[in-house]
Amino acid sequence: MPEAATPTFHVDSEVGVLRRVLLHRPDLELRRLTPSNCADLLFDDVLWVKRARQEHDAFADTLRERGVELLYVAELLAETVKDDDARRWVLDRVITEADLGRDLARPVRAFFDEADPATVATHLIGGITVDELPAGTARGLVASAVGGSGFVLPPLPNHLFTRDTTCWIYGGVSLNPMAMVARRRETAHLEAIYRFHPLFADACFECWFGGVDSDPGTATIEGGDVHVIGQGAVLVGMGERTTPQAVEALARRLFTADAASIVLAVALPARRAFMHLDTVMTMVSPDTVVAYPGVLDDLRTWTLQPGDVAGELVVTSGADLFTPLTAALGIGEVRVLTTGGDGWEAEREQWDDGNNVLAVAPGVVVAYERNVDTNTKLRKAASRSSPSPAANWAGDAAAPAA
Repeated sequence: MPEAATPTFHVDSEVGVLRRVLLHRPDLELRRLTPSNCADLLFDDVLWVKRARQEHDAFADTLRERGVELLYVAELLAETVKDDDARRWVLDRVITEADLGRDLARPVRAFFDEADPATVATHLIGGITVDELPAGTARGLVASAVGGSGFVLPPLPNHLFTRDTTCWIYGGVSLNPMAMVARRRETAHLEAIYRFHPLFADACFECWFGGVDSDPGTATIEGGDVHVIGQGAVLVGMGERTTPQAVEALARRLFTADAASIVLAVALPARRAFMHLDTVMTMVSPDTVVAYPGVLDDLRTWTLQPGDVAGELVVTSGADLFTPLTAALGIGEVRVLTTGGDGWEAEREQWDDGNNVLAVAPGVVVAYERNVDTNTKLRKAASRSSPSPAANWAGDAAAPAA
């Protein structure tokens, strides 16, 4: 019998036909989001959990109807920790004496060592309190100070945004060192999945950057800033969450492996409203982006290319974004669809992620239904340029995995 082909994972476009996607369905971690802790957990407000699950399910159904295979983080993590080595690997990295103190780390580790795989995944993502540990096991100053309903492991509601934690770039993945402490455990979960889950363990792909055992220093990066625009080019935003030193390190690794030929680095305004590049612009077709006009004229761009010496970067400063973007894409012009409405409406819809859409095929995107003016612009543009209308539904952020 012929040998089975080694599975591979590859992402070479923001707008190609989406075949497989990594999602996280809202669960315990969102039920534990409250007015008193939401700011620490990087949310502006608490979410209506039932509605969030309904909207997620509608989003997922929309993807399934287009033939997209859905992978769920919680399910993959539960399947991963069935393996003793995998469970030990992830617990060694998320339950530490440095974080919990010696007296508390021991009973927490014992709880996860003995729990069934589904419970392990639920509480790694949803968090665990002192009261949820076996009675009488939580001792020491940390447990006493936290209190019975206090979190030993805080919940991870940002697991919802799967694009950020790890991002696939051509033939490999970046295991992102997250900028915010509230999100750093997420990377360990995804790295464990990619290391040990049967779907990935025997697959052929590179690790471009990061990993929980590396020390990135101040080099942080999040996937919402990383756009694989095709033609061997990668566009990366630098703002609140992604630093220039991380972009340099990622570019060097990609160039060394001949995985990319050019990286465009874009400086974003240092404001909460422009947290990631995908809150400012995303691609909707090979020659078209949807973007917020309020900052386009102020975006500084640098072009990174490999030098003649191994590891050398040639960095060229540009006056705008679209000149080097057009050159990298090898097209005559990039069409820009701006956020819909007048200035007030555009600012409001940019805040509501009107520019953050997910392309499931060229010219076919999933968008948040609340951004009426921007979605109307997208539909009109789609009807003029393609027989396939732009899809519109309320959804959550997602990242292509293959």
